[in-house]
Amino acid sequence: MKLCLINHSYKYELEKLIRIFLPFEKIEFSETQEEGDRIAVTSLVKGEKETLLSAKLLIDNKSYGFSESILNDIPDYDNECERLLAVALYNCFVSASGYVPEWGILTGVRPAKLFSRLCSSDGLSSAEDWFKKGLMVSENKISLCRETVESEGRITALSAPDSYSLYISIPFCPTRCAYCSFVSHSVEQAKNLIPDYIRLLKEELRLTAEIAKKLNLRLETVYIGGGTPTALSAEQLGEIMTAVKDYFDLNHLREYTVEAGRPDTVTADKLDTIKRLGATRISINPQTMNDDVLSVIGRRHTAKDTEEAFYLARKLGFNNINMDLIAGLPTDTFESFKSTVEKILGLNPESVTIHSLSMKRASTLSMEDALPEIEQGKTASAMVDYARETLSKNGILPYYMYRQSKTVGNLENVGYAKKGFEGLYNVYIMDETHTILACGASAVTKLREPDGNLISRIFNFKYPYEYISRFSEQLTRKDGIVEFYEKHPICNK
Repeated sequence: MKLCLINHSYKYELEKLIRIFLPFEKIEFSETQEEGDRIAVTSLVKGEKETLLSAKLLIDNKSYGFSESILNDIPDYDNECERLLAVALYNCFVSASGYVPEWGILTGVRPAKLFSRLCSSDGLSSAEDWFKKGLMVSENKISLCRETVESEGRITALSAPDSYSLYISIPFCPTRCAYCSFVSHSVEQAKNLIPDYIRLLKEELRLTAEIAKKLNLRLETVYIGGGTPTALSAEQLGEIMTAVKDYFDLNHLREYTVEAGRPDTVTADKLDTIKRLGATRISINPQTMNDDVLSVIGRRHTAKDTEEAFYLARKLGFNNINMDLIAGLPTDTFESFKSTVEKILGLNPESVTIHSLSMKRASTLSMEDALPEIEQGKTASAMVDYARETLSKNGILPYYMYRQSKTVGNLENVGYAKKGFEGLYNVYIMDETHTILACGASAVTKLREPDGNLISRIFNFKYPYEYISRFSEQLTRKDGIVEFYEKHPICNK
């Protein structure tokens, strides 16, 4: 598709909008009017008193057009021009496809954070009105934002200017799942790297702890994720968790999560190590309880394996277990997903996270027909709505939310939990509440200004072999943490 930008430079937001409807289409840009098929023309014409903002979509030999106008002297003129061009182009695509995305023109990762900010500045009613009329968000997603923000507020209030969380990356898995977009390596392929990786990770943890102590930071949550941390042996996990215990001040710790992840990696000795060394929360993630779907997505375990891993964790004393599910998996049906949710509820976990599948394959049909992603999205939408309704009825309520690009149905990922069992780290990372110090390959340290909203990031090397071979360079990046706090000191009141 070609996107024509006439008399304006609002390329970024309009490109993201097209991705809602055509997630895999190559987009070319032009600053002049072009003719032909599969062309979106967006135009800004500024008159003496008013500006005309228009969009025209030419696709499959059909034409769709919408326009908006605003006064030239309105506040926030540039942002309004961008928004109204997005609205006009959105209306073109809705007319062409018959598909009405529930998130409207909103493409950001953190809708709940935006909703919360609007509530704080303008009040709940105005925030809801803006989401509905300004951003074209459905009532269903507005109510989800409202519920999520209520829960998030209770959690973010626990954080102080000197708070921080620790994230530890274990980028190894038993096998790579078909849908996975994270940096992870199979244990078989990477087994020769693992000893050096663990040795250097412990050194990074030691240095990070020294920096946190120097800055008088207070550790609130620890999260060991990946990958699949339990792809490591019990001894290897023990090395890492012992380093956390030895190096960091855990006196103020509110939560310690380890992703047990794949049920086929869960063993009694690993769970015993995790519990003995301080973890208070684990995840056991089936993604689906349908064995046929598990086979399609490349998971080497069964629904029975998930149940056995869960019961083993309960037997060993874990009373805070999360389980991840994915809506929209290949070959999964609404009825199958419904059965999965019911089976998970039968296990009675403390929290359940509903992810929407991140799509990979390219579009194959035209807008004249139903796009495969759109049809898949309708099913996934019904799945997430069912999950929300059913979990909520059982006292498992939404507490954090985020979105990713190219998710089926342009949907969201939502964490649900019983009251008192919300995953604090999940809220802190998504809300950007406080600093996250991150260690390991592909980990990203996120520094939050103690008394402001400035965010600064420090990126670790992405791949384990890179992390190992350039480790000394990796450690020098940690100097950025001290430099940040020297510029933005903590002022506890």
